[in-house]
Formats: sequence, structure tokens, C-alpha cells
Amino acid sequence: MGMPKVAGRRPAVTELDAGSYAWCACGMSGNQPFCDGSHRGSGFQPIRFNIDATQTKALCMCKRSESAPYCDGTHATVDDE
Repeated sequence: MGMPKVAGRRPAVTELDAGSYAWCACGMSGNQPFCDGSHRGSGFQPIRFNIDATQTKALCMCKRSESAPYCDGTHATVDDE
């Protein structure tokens, strides 16, 4: 499976309405930070999460966060690939 592709070096700060979401864990989605199915066959699976009320969230784009789908600052230490 390997490491996911780094999709960005900063979090995607996004206002999310109440609902269910699928965060891209592979880094290959064309709809970052959300899953578009590009992971098929890669061994990666999206991380599904729910939001109860409209909120602004910082979603991980480096795909290395220990708090996925949320950013934990790991992007500051990810080497160039």
C-alpha cells in the first residue's frame, strides 16, 4: 500500500454543513480533501466522519495526520516527495 500522496502542505480550512463526509486518505482525489473514489485498488479507504452542525474545520491535506481527517500540524514535518 505504501504512503499516501501528499495533496497539500497546508490544511484545507473548510466550512462544513451538518452531514456525512468522506475524507480522502490516499491523496489521489481530484476533489481534495474529499474522496472521489480514486483510491480504488490502492489499498486505501476514505475516512468517514459526521458533522452535527455547521462548523469550520481544518482538514488534513498532507495525509499524515495522527488525528485524521483533522490537521494536527504534521504537514510542517513532511519531507518533499
